[in-house]
Parts: sequence; structure tokens; C-alpha cells
Amino acid sequence: MSLKCPVLPDTLAGLRSLLDEIQRGERDIRLGKRSHQALLSMLQAPQQTAVMTIVELSQQLGVNASTLSRLAQRLGYEKYSQLQELFRREMAAGKHFYSEQAGRLTQASDDEELGLLAQLGRQESSNIATLIDAVDAADFEATATLMSEAKRVRIHGMRQFYSLSLFISYALGMLRQDVAPLDAGRQGVADALAQLQPGDLLILVSCFPYTQSVLKTAEVAAQLGIRVVALTDSSRSPLAAVADYSFFVPNQSAFFSNSMCGFMLLSEGLLSRAASLLGDTALDSLRQREVLIEQLAASL
Repeated sequence: MSLKCPVLPDTLAGLRSLLDEIQRGERDIRLGKRSHQALLSMLQAPQQTAVMTIVELSQQLGVNASTLSRLAQRLGYEKYSQLQELFRREMAAGKHFYSEQAGRLTQASDDEELGLLAQLGRQESSNIATLIDAVDAADFEATATLMSEAKRVRIHGMRQFYSLSLFISYALGMLRQDVAPLDAGRQGVADALAQLQPGDLLILVSCFPYTQSVLKTAEVAAQLGIRVVALTDSSRSPLAAVADYSFFVPNQSAFFSNSMCGFMLLSEGLLSRAASLLGDTALDSLRQREVLIEQLAASL
């Protein structure tokens, strides 16, 4: 059997076909075990490859950055950035993000439900471990301090991250006053930003495929002197370019949308540290809430 001449793929479908041909021995390309697994993981979560730096991606995949460089060269690219550009070009618009994620799940057979659960568990454990190792202690402390001391705190996220913004708002609101989702009154982001002053805190949550309105909100808030904290996915995230403090949450997962586990853990960590910094103020606020719950005969 003659081996095919190398032709650089220019689509993700072409790259997947190339990997299939390599596995069948139809290409004169030899990939080591780590390189093969790295390429398979990159194709399973193309958005991560599109937005992460080579260092961030190598840490996520558990390989050295040099492994990714050699992988690109063995596939025929001069350098890793050319291979990454393929992912960026196809993922930039985010048109097929959800359907591609879900498509991999629909290929599972009927008896694989618990297998998928176990796979998700392993992936989330890896995401959380990577997140904890990557969090900058000084940035973490500075953000928790802002959450406890800023005069006003607003949280903003769209689509599935709207639920996270509600959670952070509720939990921080248990500890201190003047905390809310950015557009809690549904009167528009412009009106909501107009009520904030320089030094107030805005926490923004978004990851690939980024919500453009959230990115624009971050830019305008920074221009107004509002302190911006970003919970996002990579140092290449547009949010990181304007935020005072950014946290990069790995979210590689078989889930059909963005994984929330790492974002939830980070949020709980920041909230817990803010509670510690608030000290007696937080305790008094919680006790007052308990009294009101009792007086209203409401359920905890």
C-alpha cells in the first residue's frame, strides 16, 4: 500500500481525516503516544486549542509545550502557531460550537450513560486541579478584597453564565450590601453602568464562544474607571485585555456546552475569602437574615 503525499489540512474535518489516516498507517507520519493523545484531545475540544496559549494548552493536556511544537512539525506545519490558526479560523465565529459538542455525545451507544458520567468526572477533576495550580494568589486576594470593600458590586454574565451571575450576587449579597446582577431591573446595561462610579466593582463572566455584549460592557466599564474582574477561559480572552484581574478557568469537557464546575469552584472560593475578610460584618449580615427569615416564617 502506497502512502499518501502530505497535504496540510486547512479545516478541522481535514485534520480529523488526517489523524484517521495516520492511525490506519496510510500516512508516513509517526506520532508518539503523547502526541497522538494530545491531537485527539485538541480535536475533541477545539475551542480550547483556539483560545489557549501553547503553555496553557500543554498544562491542560498534561504534556510539555515542546510536545505540541513537535506535533505541529510532524503534521507538516512549520510551527505550532500555524496549526493553532486552523482551530482559530474555524472556531472564531462560534457558529458550530454547541452542535459539535453535542455531536460527540450522540455518537455514544445506549449503554454508555455511566461511562459519560465517569468521563465528565475525570475531566472536571483535571480542570479543577489545573485551575487551582494556575490561580495567582495575589490576584485572588485582591479580588476578594474588592468584593468585600468596593462600595457597589455588580456581576454580569449572559446565556448560561447568567445563572452564575445570579449565584454570585445572591451569595455575596448575604454578606454585604449593594450587590446585584448588573441589569437586575432589566432597564438595559447602559442604565445599569450609569449607576456605577469609579472604584465600584464589576465581575464579568464569559468564555468561548464569547458573548459580544459582555465584551463591550467590559470595555466601557474599564473606560469609566470601574474595577473589572474577569472569570474567563484563557489569557487570550478579550476580557483579559481590559480587566484589572483575570482568572482563567479550564473547561475542557464532554458536556455539550461550556463546563461550569471550575467557574463555580472559583466563585465559591472568592466568596468564602470575601466572607473571611468581612469578618463580623458578614456574621452580622447573616444573623440579620436569619432573624428576618424567622419573622417571615420563611423556609431556609
